[in-house]
Amino acid sequence: MSIHSTTFTLQTAGFTDIHDITGRASRFVSSSGVQNGILTVFVPGSTAGITTIEYEDGALEDLKNAIERLAPKGIHYAHDARWGDGNGFAHVRAAILGPSLAVPIIRSRLGLGTWQQIILIDFDNRPRERTIILQAIGE
Repeated sequence: MSIHSTTFTLQTAGFTDIHDITGRASRFVSSSGVQNGILTVFVPGSTAGITTIEYEDGALEDLKNAIERLAPKGIHYAHDARWGDGNGFAHVRAAILGPSLAVPIIRSRLGLGTWQQIILIDFDNRPRERTIILQAIGE
């Protein structure tokens, strides 16, 4: 068994800014030498999340609209009342989505579906530099 880790950063705009990171993840898996195992994708922080989706304009718009309905920007959040930073909605959205994803590695490739891409979503209320951690574990 071997473990390989790397990080990379992205500049994000916040407010449900979505980035396709599948290519970065695939290249990392290919270079890791792991034939069969698991890739973990993780974003540190409490206002961003990781998931999968078909990365096309309609699906992305649908996701943004669904997130807005689940945790709208324009309502009261106790976090904002305490800290005054106006990003309570971002914390709630990130908690619902989650900060990580596990993807099978099968014969040195990600076990994703045909139309499935890995995405980072930055929910914060300002631009950020996000660090993404990739870790491949396997044989």
